[in-house]
Amino acid sequence: MLFGKWDIQWHNFLNERSRNAVTGKTYFTHKKLRSAWRSIKNNLKYLFVFERFNELNIPNTTNDLEGSFGALKKRLNNHNGLSLKRKKKFIDGFFKA
Repeated sequence: MLFGKWDIQWHNFLNERSRNAVTGKTYFTHKKLRSAWRSIKNNLKYLFVFERFNELNIPNTTNDLEGSFGALKKRLNNHNGLSLKRKKKFIDGFFKA
């Protein structure tokens, strides 16, 4: 797996720490890169699921889902005086239709 190789190659770089001159506390030098690395590492099993389960015909984008939410927002805007209870009922009906 390519990510595993990348992880090994850059392991020391990602674990570099710097020291605050005033407090003496250490912190990771490359915070944002380390955050991105950790996010990928923790969520890798959920990425590219559509490729592992071809038989389920999972789309490779979320375009349809985003379109559904866009339509829902437009319709909800037309009914901006609804109470929370009625909004929930509206949303439930929207997705059942």
